[in-house]
Amino acid sequence: MYIPWRHLGGFLFLLFALWLHWSFANRLVAATARRYRPVILAGTSICGLWLVAAFLMGVRRFDWLWPDYVLREWTRGAALVWTLCLFCWLAIDSLRRRLPAFDPGRRKLLLAARGALFAAPVAAAGFGVLAGRSRLVLNQVDIAFGDLPADLNGLRIAQLTDIHLGPFLELRELERAVAMANEAKPNLVVVTGDLITARAHHLERCLRALAGLRSEAGVLGCLGNHEMYAACEDEAQRSGARLGILFLRHSAERLRFGNAYLNVAGADHQADRRSYLAGAEALIRPDDFNVLLSHNPDVFPVAARQGYDLTLAGHTHGGQVTIEALSQYLNVARFATPFVRGLYRENRSAVYVGLGIGTVGVPARLGSPPEVALIRLCGT
Repeated sequence: MYIPWRHLGGFLFLLFALWLHWSFANRLVAATARRYRPVILAGTSICGLWLVAAFLMGVRRFDWLWPDYVLREWTRGAALVWTLCLFCWLAIDSLRRRLPAFDPGRRKLLLAARGALFAAPVAAAGFGVLAGRSRLVLNQVDIAFGDLPADLNGLRIAQLTDIHLGPFLELRELERAVAMANEAKPNLVVVTGDLITARAHHLERCLRALAGLRSEAGVLGCLGNHEMYAACEDEAQRSGARLGILFLRHSAERLRFGNAYLNVAGADHQADRRSYLAGAEALIRPDDFNVLLSHNPDVFPVAARQGYDLTLAGHTHGGQVTIEALSQYLNVARFATPFVRGLYRENRSAVYVGLGIGTVGVPARLGSPPEVALIRLCGT
């Protein structure tokens, strides 16, 4: 079976999921009457094949097996939730087996906890699907800069990021985000990548909806990793320009507001840490207020050193599923980047990481509602 390098992480996750599934099946068979064991083995074998199919659905070479894009995305999301359920169940079951046999009260408590934790990912995903992913909010963020030109004081920039139009986000939800941004009457609108998820099926529909955005300086943007995966970066740039959306690909646009200039630069998704923003310093105008549009927020320290005053990014979805009420580290995005959500500063520079609008993996949001961000520049 051919597996591209970019699918190696998914393949390793598949092996982990199959190991969890095998462990679950063994323990279930051991605790079940002999006459029911063939049924359990048949059911778990089918589920194991389902996990393999869910992985293959993410490999472009096997698209011909299931041409329905919606089926692929929902199947992969369901497989992820099932794997989380197995992990929770096995974790508590392993702890229960380690307890001394003479403590029946504690064992009963752990049995109840095992059942509750097995159901928790399903319940959380259900809430995130039915409610969390549709609670779109407008977040106004005031960012102060000591040397901000007077004519830029109070300037409003609306940011839409991580749209992922497709099976998990309907067109009407994107249109609602566009209307929300327009109601804020921004001076500038920016779109910071991931218009679609893994295929370019919905790109044109997404761009047509974004063409409804209105601001005095127009709509600027950059492209994300999912445009890179779908190999539709050139198409997005051409179609966007035709519809009045300028995607900045290692280029900059100078905007005048009164007697001040806002220099907005953009870069394609930055994947290689060794070459973050290579050459982007040439896009800076020393006498202007410089803004960088970068889908990946990890470039921020480099952008700050190069002289960018403000970086606008996305990519993380704010963690998408987070339980930060218990701990700030109960958020999978924190294992990948220190810039998960909101505002971060380094010396005189700032970055805002938007929560995004859509979802990937599972069609759920928990503790990280979809947002349209309204960035307001403030002098001190």
